[in-house]
Amino acid sequence: LGSLPTLLPPFTETPSYEAVEPLDLEEFLMSQLQSGDSALMQELGDFPDDDLKVEQVEKECRTVKHSVPLEPHVRDCVKSYTQPWLVKVYLIHMVKSPTLAGLTDDCGRTLTSSDFNLRCLTPDQRVEGLLAFSSHEELDRFNQDARQGNRHPELFALYPPADEEEAVEIRPIPDCPKEHTGDRILIRCQAIKFEIDIEPVFATMALFDLKEKKKISENFYCDLNSEQFRNFLKPHTPHVDHSSLARSAIFSVTYPSTDIYLVIKIEKVLQQGEISDCADPYMTLRECDSAKNKDKLEKLRGQAEAFCQRLGRYRMPFAWATVNIMDVITTAAVDRDVTDSDSLKGGKSSSIDRRAQLPRRNSERYSTIDEHFCSISAFKPATITISTIFKQEGDRLSDEDLLKFLSDIKKTSTPQRRIKTISGSIKLDMSPVHDLPQSCLSTELIPLIPVAEKNIRPVKEVLEFPSSEVYVPHNIYRNLLYVYPQRLNFVNRLTSARNITIKIQFMCGEDVGSSLPVVFGKSSGPEFVQEVYTPVTYHNKSPDFYEEVKIALPARLTERHHLLFTFYHISCQQKQNQSGSCETLIGYSWLPILNNDRLQTGQFCLPIVLDRLPVNYSLHSPEAPPVKWMESHKGLFNLEVQAVSSVHTQDNHLERFFTLCHALEGGATFPLRVREEKIPENKLEHELKLSIISLSSSSLEPLVLFLHLVLDKLFTLIMQPMVIAGQTANLAQIAFESVVSIVNSLHNSQELNRDQQGRNSLLASYLYWVFRLPDPPRDMHNSATAATVGNMLLQSRIRSSSNPDIPGHPHSSPEDNEVKNIFSDFSKFLFSVFPPWSKLNQLLPMLGNTIIDEITFKVLAAKCTLFLTVVCLLCLLQQFHEELALQMVVSTGVCRENAYKYAWFFFELLVKSMAQHVSQLDKNNVPRRSRFSDRFKDDITTIVSVVTSVQLTDSEKVNISLAFFLYDLLSLMDRGFVFQLVKNYCNQMSAKSVSMPTLISMRLEFLRILCSHEHYLNLSLFFSSPASAPASPCPSISSQSSGSCSFQEQQRILGLFELSQEFKQQHYLTGLLLTELSAALDMESEGYVDTHRKAINAIYSLLCSHDLDHRCIKPEVRAKVAALYLPLVGIIIDSTNYLDFTGMYMHTYRQYILCAPDDLENAPLINQSVAMAIAGNPFNTLGRNVLVSMQGKSVATLAADTSRHLLVCFLWVMKNADRSLIQRWTVDMPPSQLNKLLELLTICISCFEYRVSLLKSQQAKLQLEEALLRGMGARGEMMKRVGGMDRTVGQRENLRWRKDLTQWRQTNDRQDKTKAELDQEAIISGNLATETNLIVLDLLETIVQAVPLAECKDSVVGGVLKVLLHSLTCNQSTTFLSHTFSTLRALVVKGDLLFEEEAEQCADLCQKVLQYCSSPVDDNRSQACATLYLIMRYSYSNNFSRVKMQVTMSLASLVGKSSDFQEEYLRRSLRTILAYAEEDTEMQNTQLPSQVDELLRNLNSILSDTVKMREFQEDPEMLMDLMYRIAKGYQTSPDLRLTWLQNMAEKHNNRKCYTESAMCLVHAAALVAEYLSMLEDHKYLPVGSVTFQNISPNVLEESAVSDDILSPDEDGVCSGRYFTESGLVGLLEQAAELFSNGGLYEAVNEVYKIIIPILEAHRDFRKLASTHDKLQRAFDNIIQKGHKRMFGTYFRVGFYGAKFGDLDEREFIYKEPGITHLPEISHRLENFYSQCVGEDTLVMIKDSTPVDRKQLNPNKAYIQITYVEPYFDDYEMKDRLTNFEKNFNLRRFMYTTPFTKSGRPRGELNEQYKRKTILTTMHAFPYVKTRINVIQKEEFDLTPIEVAIEDMQKKTRELAVATHREQPDAKMLQMLLQGSVGATVNQGPLEVAQVFLNEIPADPKLFRHHNKLRLCFKEFIMRCGEAVEKNKHLITSDQKEYQQELKKNYNRLRESLRPMLERKIPELYKPIIRDSFKRLSFRRAQEENS
Repeated sequence: LGSLPTLLPPFTETPSYEAVEPLDLEEFLMSQLQSGDSALMQELGDFPDDDLKVEQVEKECRTVKHSVPLEPHVRDCVKSYTQPWLVKVYLIHMVKSPTLAGLTDDCGRTLTSSDFNLRCLTPDQRVEGLLAFSSHEELDRFNQDARQGNRHPELFALYPPADEEEAVEIRPIPDCPKEHTGDRILIRCQAIKFEIDIEPVFATMALFDLKEKKKISENFYCDLNSEQFRNFLKPHTPHVDHSSLARSAIFSVTYPSTDIYLVIKIEKVLQQGEISDCADPYMTLRECDSAKNKDKLEKLRGQAEAFCQRLGRYRMPFAWATVNIMDVITTAAVDRDVTDSDSLKGGKSSSIDRRAQLPRRNSERYSTIDEHFCSISAFKPATITISTIFKQEGDRLSDEDLLKFLSDIKKTSTPQRRIKTISGSIKLDMSPVHDLPQSCLSTELIPLIPVAEKNIRPVKEVLEFPSSEVYVPHNIYRNLLYVYPQRLNFVNRLTSARNITIKIQFMCGEDVGSSLPVVFGKSSGPEFVQEVYTPVTYHNKSPDFYEEVKIALPARLTERHHLLFTFYHISCQQKQNQSGSCETLIGYSWLPILNNDRLQTGQFCLPIVLDRLPVNYSLHSPEAPPVKWMESHKGLFNLEVQAVSSVHTQDNHLERFFTLCHALEGGATFPLRVREEKIPENKLEHELKLSIISLSSSSLEPLVLFLHLVLDKLFTLIMQPMVIAGQTANLAQIAFESVVSIVNSLHNSQELNRDQQGRNSLLASYLYWVFRLPDPPRDMHNSATAATVGNMLLQSRIRSSSNPDIPGHPHSSPEDNEVKNIFSDFSKFLFSVFPPWSKLNQLLPMLGNTIIDEITFKVLAAKCTLFLTVVCLLCLLQQFHEELALQMVVSTGVCRENAYKYAWFFFELLVKSMAQHVSQLDKNNVPRRSRFSDRFKDDITTIVSVVTSVQLTDSEKVNISLAFFLYDLLSLMDRGFVFQLVKNYCNQMSAKSVSMPTLISMRLEFLRILCSHEHYLNLSLFFSSPASAPASPCPSISSQSSGSCSFQEQQRILGLFELSQEFKQQHYLTGLLLTELSAALDMESEGYVDTHRKAINAIYSLLCSHDLDHRCIKPEVRAKVAALYLPLVGIIIDSTNYLDFTGMYMHTYRQYILCAPDDLENAPLINQSVAMAIAGNPFNTLGRNVLVSMQGKSVATLAADTSRHLLVCFLWVMKNADRSLIQRWTVDMPPSQLNKLLELLTICISCFEYRVSLLKSQQAKLQLEEALLRGMGARGEMMKRVGGMDRTVGQRENLRWRKDLTQWRQTNDRQDKTKAELDQEAIISGNLATETNLIVLDLLETIVQAVPLAECKDSVVGGVLKVLLHSLTCNQSTTFLSHTFSTLRALVVKGDLLFEEEAEQCADLCQKVLQYCSSPVDDNRSQACATLYLIMRYSYSNNFSRVKMQVTMSLASLVGKSSDFQEEYLRRSLRTILAYAEEDTEMQNTQLPSQVDELLRNLNSILSDTVKMREFQEDPEMLMDLMYRIAKGYQTSPDLRLTWLQNMAEKHNNRKCYTESAMCLVHAAALVAEYLSMLEDHKYLPVGSVTFQNISPNVLEESAVSDDILSPDEDGVCSGRYFTESGLVGLLEQAAELFSNGGLYEAVNEVYKIIIPILEAHRDFRKLASTHDKLQRAFDNIIQKGHKRMFGTYFRVGFYGAKFGDLDEREFIYKEPGITHLPEISHRLENFYSQCVGEDTLVMIKDSTPVDRKQLNPNKAYIQITYVEPYFDDYEMKDRLTNFEKNFNLRRFMYTTPFTKSGRPRGELNEQYKRKTILTTMHAFPYVKTRINVIQKEEFDLTPIEVAIEDMQKKTRELAVATHREQPDAKMLQMLLQGSVGATVNQGPLEVAQVFLNEIPADPKLFRHHNKLRLCFKEFIMRCGEAVEKNKHLITSDQKEYQQELKKNYNRLRESLRPMLERKIPELYKPIIRDSFKRLSFRRAQEENS
């Protein structure tokens, strides 16, 4: 490969591999095929016969008959339009679409709750034949048969479909060429009504595009005249054709725009008077006044009848009306939106799809069309009534005038010049056309299919004149001419001619009878007429015309054909002296149809002849003859002629080319006239070459219109040697270059569409439908006849007349003449024997086109003339594919570059011509390898080599084209030869200098296409793969050791699973594809994600096609096919490291994936895994082992969906491969490989876990994401950190929602699925999960049965059990569970290995089985019960105590954790197990039944404990009390106590009570410490729970466990992973994290004090570093957040009333989050308890006075809630200095109750008493719960003066604090000052002083209080002064006045107080004894009256 591409990272090795030499397939099939193989081959269709044939497909014709003329001139066009399509067809053995019959829907069923006594319950149905088996083999066989029953045969039918974007092998079938139609609208004319109805009127409708200023449809004529009025015109309408009665027309619009108007012009029969005069009665008379105007109307009718009789053939303009049809459509579409949105969607999409296929320009003008206009076909049928009818203006009749009017109407809704309106209405119906109505006529008036059975009124299709080019090749014969007379100028003519009409005729000669009936008639008349008259404008010498004359052109036009115009003056009033005629001849003009053999179209201005027309006038243009001209030969008559023709090209280049081609084909006379020049015969070749070269210069539209014909002609020229003037014309090369040029320009055109593979759609359609081998030359003057054969052979004795490499021999010799004569004779003979182009072709491949040198040639000519004659003919009958291939090889320069750039075109051309060639061969006599000449094969090799090696711009598209080419060649040529081409391709590609991903990607796409071949399996010789294991001398199950098997045999079996040289050679395509996959998977860097996906998807789609291929239904065929992919299994096992299984482990081990193996104790707080296996063995070992083993590997490089695809491929091979082969493979496999296999199976289970919830809705996605992040707040943050910060790089977004994990990916990501669709998806998804898991289960059984029993004690069964247990952890279906439990029971029965070494696995097993014992699904339960009973039965002899322990712990785990757990099912399961024990006759004599009975009773009591917990799920405090009680109950079982503490921690954590959660873990850690201190005495370990009392004195509870109860490590006690030093550290670290979350940073320090010595002892410096880092953060937080931290708020809650049960008369202290207000907790408790006891029953007591039981209503329940504050004695305050210390370890709380002696709570200052109540709790806060019982209550009362002292002390304290803060808060200070010295409130302190200090009290007991209050006031005044001074320094300049006011108030207060404060107090007496203080117990006696 040379140097590495620079794009790659330096470490990547490029997978440079040489493609191996392929087998010679044809040779192999002929010589080495065995009989069995042949039969298998035939299973997959007719192989090795052809699967490609050429078929004619009849064209779908819209009309009843083709509109085919017989003239030879247009035969080519007509033939092109009418001959059948020629299509190459693969004989495809259809791959069936996935069926979903037999899907099962395992849904759960529910039961009602039942009694607690086990014996009362009815047991579930027992599993039949649980112990009825004679041997292990029989049991295995039974299980195997059960597993195979009712399986879904096709795995991929259940799997979401592959991504269509990558399916390069799908070759889109191009659209069949069709006649172009735009969006179609049916307009039906319902009524034309005027106020009066006096005469016939005639309507003409057409569409105009105002934006393009263009008429965009031909005219449609209709009338709605009554029978009476029709009779008026009888004399002028000899007969009426049915087709002229149409009143409905189908208009077509290709380019919708907002400005499309339907214009309706109304004419009437010519009568005397201006238009205004004729319109006057319509404007003045009213039908409603008919009585009044009766006579007038009769008179008018009479006049009208008279005019009709006389002038019925002439018309006059009368009125017109218009409507913007786009307005109607948008209104109707919007309307439709509201009423019928579904059908709109349908309609809209179909319209848009059709439009996408329409090749037309994509310029700006169409990008602006708004959405409504893209859906013309999707509006609601509408009825339009037009009530504004404008009168025609005689001088403004032209189309230009009309467009101006429309422009005015658009701006102002009326024309600007006030045009008069005629009152009346036109009613139209408008609807979209989806299916053609019956009785429809084409624009040529040919009936369309469907034809009406009865004679109903026809509907006409109106031809569209698109506003812009339409690029659709002609597909039907159409030959129409439109003549538009525009203006006539007789102003200068001194004549009375004023009412002028023009008679227009199409003439084929000059005599009167030469007028052809080819002019289309109007309404209610003949279909075709010979002449037509233009409408007359009364008294106008220069009238404008708007007439449109439509003419059906004859197929063969001659120079005699011309248009004849005759001008008349019409006399409206019959004069007395005039006879019958009303026409006065003015003159004539004419226009020849052909000019130099070309159709004349465009604008013309013709002069007018006054006299009779001269003889032979039609042969000249109107300028020539010398006759009397009007106004001396001046052009007076303007007209326009337009053709719509699929015969006349109207393009100079094309016209010239076709003319010269026709001349070649014979019949032409020389010199040939082409336009103005004459071409002699000897110049024909030169001129033809020039015309071929200039073809690509013709403009795009005509080139596209005649594309099919042009290409046909060019291919004929390439193939046929032409003889011109006796010389062989060398045209092939130039014709080929022209084809290349046309292909290039079509691809480069911006106007034309391409398909997704970049192919021009027009060319693709041509190749697929139209192209056929050029016709044989007709025996005309220039083609190869017998007479010219000899001469031609000498001219072209080489393969091709165009091969430039071989010189010709111009000289002639006698020998030549001799040969010539020989040829002449034999040619005649051969032509008589073989008709031309018969089977002579068959001789071609056999003879081979060898080039003979001249001498040999002449010798042979003399000796073997017959042979020579045949050679001669074969040279003539040059095969098209050979000529084409040769041209590609010898092309040069730009032509070569473009030919290879658009190689797809030439490849398809080659294939189709080869297919036609092969279809003409006699296949029985011509072997495959002889079908094509060696020379041709060489050319093909060269072409493939060039395409592969050249650096092309669109190399990826060319690569795909090449792949399809070789794909097709496999069906036509020698397949060994094609494989050689594939080999060359692969080797050449390796040598290309492109980036590695691109290279692999291109090779993959190439191979993917080849492998999609119908006969891929046979091509890969799948039948020669080993489907089963060879008969082994040592069957694995029976023998004890496989040592006797030969080493070679073992290696051979293992070799089947590797990608060997031999495999690659034998199975060529498969080998290449697997090599690519292997190479792609070896690329590990990020840039290869795309490459991985492509490689895996290629294999995946291939296997999918096999799976759904009905030819592969038989198991033996499937086994052979699966054997073809055994090396894939090896590749997948080796790439296990790269699989992204993290996203898949969403279920159980989600969080542990994120932990490094040595960091397990650092796992995040209680998670699913812990919870699922709580007691004794709290860590799920399976999860740990599997995942730890995977941790050390490289980071996942495959995306999750790609990994799924790869795994499903692995499972498919495993499902279908032969079982004995797999068994031998697993026996011979080395242990490391077997471990990898088991690991892979574990991943499979996780990957295909059933996740129906993902399908439900967007909402579910959000919920899932929430669930993945496991809770909110700091806990969620912690999870994110665990996932993100301190972990290995690359484990990206493992916890994030991953869209690519959903079952049905992007293809199906619709939001609006119906319930039925969702249910169906859920069922399919469930079946997929079941089937994939059953495949894994089959394989596990195979492994277990394969390994001889002697070997399996260590790793194998243990490994298998791990996988089985993992499968039970995931969501599974009932079907799968029943088989899994059968397998587990078989393992249990086979030996006691489960109960020896694998303690953790035993725990896992018990826990999983018990979990299913509580399942609501009966089947799951009964299977689990049977399994659990067998575990007990088979462990009875040796290990029953361990099983008992594990089952008990599992139950604890289950009830404590599982939120959806239902105890009634578990009770029933316990009863069922009891039934098994009682019914087991073998064990009745043992202790087993009684032991089981005892165990089950114990389990039942644990269960009962938890029922209460269920009831209190909504009451967190009560729930915690219960959990606390259960944990206390497990005091003697440390494992279970630990479990419950962890449960509590989890619950607290969910409620964001982080402190309590941390305390639970601290208690757990203390428990572990107690255990460790008994086990080993290390100085660095904590000395039991004593060490923890600094954190909380409550922890001492954990020391209750004494030595005699706990014997460590006995019987599995304390065997879990937390009972280790690392477990202890893990618990404490989690506790520290939670303390930190709860803001108790000081506690973090205490926790780490215990951890650090352990870490130091372990020399774990990494952890020490992170620990000190966390400590630093904790201390930083204390410094920063110090006084800002909010700790808990506390409330006393008392419950009173029998309704509360246990809670009656109990008081608790509740700890609530900081800043919780009394109404909040009150509201919460009220809400909850009103639901429990009833809203009417619950009463909330609003005050805090003591509750008197006697006064309460016994039928009510009362709750009293009081705010309490922590209470400390003075001595305590010395130690509790910080805010934290005042909020930690709290046991005493206080609340105050104000009262007066009179009984009121409040009174005057001198009578206001206060009672203080101090409560003591059982434990200190914070604790493991948030409410603690009150165990003691003390009360004391304060007298009024004591109350005053307390108040003044508080005020003084607040002032002091505010004044002396480091950073004083001015606002706070001013608020306090305002309350102390402010004028408004100084009544406060002043009033207190006046009440208590005004005079010395009389009672000596109060002296001390009086003095104390006086001192308080002194300090108070001092503090006020300080505060006022302080404030002076804090205020801003605008507060100076405020400061002065404060100062003044302060002085006033000080002066008022001074006399009281300075009053001397008499001597104080003995100390006062306070007797009001009582110490009371909580349930105190009746209060004493004091």
